[in-house]
Amino acid sequence: MPQLSKQRFLGWLVLATLALWSEAAVAQTRPQRIVSLNLCADQLLLALAERSQIASLSPLAKDRSISFLADRVDDIPVNSGKGETILFSGAGLVLAGTFGQQARTALLKRQGFDVLTLEPWRNLDHGRKQIREVAQRIGHPERGEALIAEIDAALARAKDIVPSGRSVLVYYRRGFVPSTDSLVSEILRHMGFALQQEKLGLRRGGVSRLESLVTTPPDYLMMDEAVGRTIDNGSALLTHPALADAVPADRRLLIAGNLMICGGPSTSAAIDAIASEVKTKVR
Repeated sequence: MPQLSKQRFLGWLVLATLALWSEAAVAQTRPQRIVSLNLCADQLLLALAERSQIASLSPLAKDRSISFLADRVDDIPVNSGKGETILFSGAGLVLAGTFGQQARTALLKRQGFDVLTLEPWRNLDHGRKQIREVAQRIGHPERGEALIAEIDAALARAKDIVPSGRSVLVYYRRGFVPSTDSLVSEILRHMGFALQQEKLGLRRGGVSRLESLVTTPPDYLMMDEAVGRTIDNGSALLTHPALADAVPADRRLLIAGNLMICGGPSTSAAIDAIASEVKTKVR
């Protein structure tokens, strides 16, 4: 073998050996019993972790109406959501939310558990950072980058697909609307929509009274696809005849509820679903 070829071979061998050592080191540091106490954390864990790493998920993980990856739960145990039960779980990492779980996370931290608290996505940049943080902590950074690439590809497909000057309002149960700097608002602006919150004086979000919406209607409403089913006072508002007159059915973008609750694995699917409604209904 020529001298140069030998040097190249030895160099390749050293690099390959170092790569194997590096992978082995990462595998040893990956947490092997990860517990999730939060629906949105469930989704990231199901998308990014190995099945063998997941010790248990939150009680909401199997609810198909709100859990985008409910089909992946299968035989994964579901915990009670109580901090006391997690104390005896042998968890190597606990993923928790920020709302209503402060006491539980404080208890777990006092007992020496490694707890990663995840905020709801404020915007897409925040979401990308959170994906990378979770993927790094559980030892699969490449999966995080792949998920981010899926979201960015969906954004590229939906860029400026809305004709100029069209307004939209995201309208939830009880008349709640999101702020203009929320995740869903960012996605809708990216598509080319003007946000009706501006005209309603609800830049920070809040409740839009039916009277205001009827007198200052948007061109389009974005709503949960279950809007036609009145099951309580909160959903009854969405089927009011006055609202139907102001923004009829052919100007409503209907999206599955489990696509919009959490930023994460559902985000690319949500973007594609909104884009599909736009292409069908927005003129």
